[in-house]
Amino acid sequence: MKISYNWLKEFIDTDKTPAEISTILTGTGLEVESLEKVQAIPGGLEGLVIGYVKECARHANSDHLHVTKVDVGTGEDLQIVCGANNVAAGQKVVVATVGTTIYPTVGEPFSIKKSKIRGEVSEGMICAEDEIGLGTDHAGIMVLDADVPVGTPAKDHFKLNDDYMYEIGLTPNRADAASHLGTARDIAAFLKLSIKKPDVSAFKIVKKDNPTQVIVGNEAAAPRYSGVNISGLTVGESPAWLKERLAVIGVRSINNVVDVTNYVLHELGQPLHAFDAAAITGNKVIVQNVAEGTVFKTLDDVDRKLSADDLMICNADEPMCIAGVFGGAKSGVSESTTSIFLESAYFNAVSVRKTSKSFGLKTDASFRFERGTDPDMTVFALKRAALLIQQVAGGEVTSEIFDYYPAPVAPFAVEITYNTIDRLIGKAIGNDTIKSIITALDIKIENETAEGLSLKVPPYRVDVTRDVDVVEEILRIYGYNNIEIPTQIRASLNNSIRPEKDTVQNVIADLLSANGFNEMLANSLTKLAYSDNPDAAVKIVNPLSSDLDAMRQTLLYSGLEAIAYNQNRRAADLKFYEFGKVYSIKEDKYIETQRFSIFITGADTPERWNQKQKPVTFYNIKAIVDGILKRLKIIDFVVEDATCGKLAFGLQYMLNGKQLVKFGPVGAVALKKIDVDKEVFYADFNFDLVLNAVRKNVIVYQEVSKFPAVRRDLSMLVDKAVTFGQLKQVAQRTDKKLLKEVNVFDVYQGDKLPAGKKSYALSFTLQDTEKTLTDKAVDAVMQKLIYNLGKEAGAEIRK
Repeated sequence: MKISYNWLKEFIDTDKTPAEISTILTGTGLEVESLEKVQAIPGGLEGLVIGYVKECARHANSDHLHVTKVDVGTGEDLQIVCGANNVAAGQKVVVATVGTTIYPTVGEPFSIKKSKIRGEVSEGMICAEDEIGLGTDHAGIMVLDADVPVGTPAKDHFKLNDDYMYEIGLTPNRADAASHLGTARDIAAFLKLSIKKPDVSAFKIVKKDNPTQVIVGNEAAAPRYSGVNISGLTVGESPAWLKERLAVIGVRSINNVVDVTNYVLHELGQPLHAFDAAAITGNKVIVQNVAEGTVFKTLDDVDRKLSADDLMICNADEPMCIAGVFGGAKSGVSESTTSIFLESAYFNAVSVRKTSKSFGLKTDASFRFERGTDPDMTVFALKRAALLIQQVAGGEVTSEIFDYYPAPVAPFAVEITYNTIDRLIGKAIGNDTIKSIITALDIKIENETAEGLSLKVPPYRVDVTRDVDVVEEILRIYGYNNIEIPTQIRASLNNSIRPEKDTVQNVIADLLSANGFNEMLANSLTKLAYSDNPDAAVKIVNPLSSDLDAMRQTLLYSGLEAIAYNQNRRAADLKFYEFGKVYSIKEDKYIETQRFSIFITGADTPERWNQKQKPVTFYNIKAIVDGILKRLKIIDFVVEDATCGKLAFGLQYMLNGKQLVKFGPVGAVALKKIDVDKEVFYADFNFDLVLNAVRKNVIVYQEVSKFPAVRRDLSMLVDKAVTFGQLKQVAQRTDKKLLKEVNVFDVYQGDKLPAGKKSYALSFTLQDTEKTLTDKAVDAVMQKLIYNLGKEAGAEIRK
């Protein structure tokens, strides 16, 4: 959500800076994700000043240039060569001094430099309005009034008001703050200020001229429906102030009438809709549901099939608008519109949410309606909008305000005790402070006793319905930072299983971060399209968008999205890891598993002058996986070929029949889903299994052997299908006392070997902790190894 600083100041009288307001908003729960300065025009006329042309003479080497002497208030006149035909001595003009960057209406910005033009020095530029972005006129330089002081910054003369835009990460429960008024409420409560709402006292009905008849056929979906007729208006371009105000928060100007409805929406949080009165056949507005399958063309010229559950705003013959979501192509305001019916309603949040979801339409109006708007704001917003429309488009109010509100929404009744407040806050902040904060938040105190308060919470605060909600409101305004951390913490000892999950996770994270990896954190919500098994996916009942309609079943795609994001910004050498949960459903049971993933892509080392870069390979990811397991002292796993379809090939390590980790290069199908065109290596750990294995480890001290180790090497022919892991398992079963380590140090495949064969060279390290090994003992172990390797793995020893 975008909020304008200047707009906020129309509601509250404060001299707090934009940065200070940002801190206040974040502290009260409206987290400011960014604060950006917005200039009224590009460049903000920085470096431009008002000058006085003292002299103006023809250029000796040109028939159209002039050489001028200009006073810009520095005490030293500037010589400026000017090509405008209307420049003359005695004028007040806009001057761009040397070093100033100019932002023209059309074209690219450019800097003013001291230069020579046809032999004459020029120390600046006398500007036309299109050259500095103030308009489109290029007939000549701007000539200002004679009383403008010399040296005045152009920004001050033209009264350009720079603004600041807050990007607020609005949480779904804070629908009340989805406007400038709502945001200002929190600031006012924190600073103990009063709110200045717009004055609508000037609203009046000029005459009653055939008012539109309104019929509400579904009061459950439309508990309150208000409207008014405005006639004799002229649709056209909005004035500069209105366009600029909307532009700051990223809203595109359409026309003066529609712009006013958008303005009031962002000002008060009340969505409005203007219907062209000429499109209201029968002069009737009917709020009702229509037949299943009815085709309706929306403002974007798309034909949509309606459901019988979709609430529609209709005329006597056909639908005109999807209530609370999107307008229709036929009834919208156009340049030919002279009269409108202006709608301001309170629609049922569930009804709007279902309709918005079914069509995949997310609009500013539906965003607010489906979270809950203020039922008491409809008439006030109508009056505010009517006055603004009259201001920018003319016209007269030609009907009474129609207001259908058969069952007013009651405030939420909440009982709360001072003891509950103090207990949950963790500090006694005083009853007077509690009452002042509650009152500042527009919550009415109905009754007070020595024990507590009886409150009436306004219906626009849909998130404050319980005593704990009220405590949260008090605390966020009082300030979380004002709750002191106690010097003594009392806690009971627990007998939890060690090591704790966080400890193991930190060991892994420290190891990877020390080796150049970056930790990432992705959303658990993802696209259902990423699922390889949609039937097992946990689908979201009310998704925020089609990109967030299911819980993730794997960490793979979130990592690939991060890689694609970075590669699109020319960051190709990437190392990521993530701890996260994956979700699935099986036989109506929801399954949640903790996973841990690693991603590497690009080059294996940074670019250096003395070393060529090499792309990462399968053995890079294998070394990382092995290093993690070695650090965690997990050794009793079985190596198998990976069977996961997401990998092009790879290995999986099995522990007690369960998959501990699988790793390898990501397959082409998965890469294509995210549009990643580089090779990516991926490892997927079952973190729950890793944690259990670590907890079963028993640390035993073993004295360093005083006796030397002996190494023996064997070169052998095996079938191509035989892996080193299989050979290692045979060796470890053969001797568990003396054999300490098995390693492969050479692999050869080529035409010098029999077909279907490959050569392995293995090293075997043997050691006795009690005595020095003799050749006889070593030879005996090696003979057993040769025999078992031949019998179980088909290995032929090469001489």
